[in-house]
Amino acid sequence: MKTVAVIPARWGSTRFPGKSLVPLCGHPLILWCVAAVERAGSIDEILVATDDERIAAAVAGSAARAVMTSSAHPSGTDRVAEAVEDLEADVVINVQGDEPLIDHKLLDRLVDAMSSDKSWDMATAAAPLTRVQDVDNKNVVKVVRAASGMALYFSRAPIPFERDRGRDAADLSLYWRHLGVYAYRHDFLKRFVSYPPSRLEQAEKLEQLRALDMGGRILVLDTADEGIGVDTPEDVAYAEELLRKAGAVL
Repeated sequence: MKTVAVIPARWGSTRFPGKSLVPLCGHPLILWCVAAVERAGSIDEILVATDDERIAAAVAGSAARAVMTSSAHPSGTDRVAEAVEDLEADVVINVQGDEPLIDHKLLDRLVDAMSSDKSWDMATAAAPLTRVQDVDNKNVVKVVRAASGMALYFSRAPIPFERDRGRDAADLSLYWRHLGVYAYRHDFLKRFVSYPPSRLEQAEKLEQLRALDMGGRILVLDTADEGIGVDTPEDVAYAEELLRKAGAVL
């Protein structure tokens, strides 16, 4: 089974334009992401899907190959799909381009899950919620799963809803934070990007709801590692601190 990891990295981030090249401990963010993915033993090829020659130039000489993609894509998933359109691959891993500390062991687990059970169309991950205030935080996406691990629903709302308990006394063991890493069957990814956005996706602004609307079977793996996303310039110092604590080097 051939597995390709794709890191979408567009220049025009709404909150942080050009963040792929922001220096973290002396090296561009995108290279930290590539190095993290490279540590996953199950990945056969790493691509950086970008719309900017500066990002492509920064990747040259690394373990990844830059692929130029359209600047008009509405989402990172569409960019990933274009990057692998003509590739022979069984599983495609979508790794966020702002996660310099993505757990390579989690990537291996996602690949293993897709390899061992062909009934899954996708696989992703979730971590236990650890702060009560995040239950109602719309920027923290929650997921509810069946006993099999199959995703039932993703939402920015507090799901499940505890009818008889106040929000300040929420049972955190019920809540799981969804992490934005995905493993797709290549053929399912092609179908996904050709399918129109569902009303639920448009309402919640969550692409994964389109997959559920299509009838896709999504496995959600447990992980204790929430990672760190560099979403704004204010996140840079914290990301550098975590990289130093982890002893990460390039």
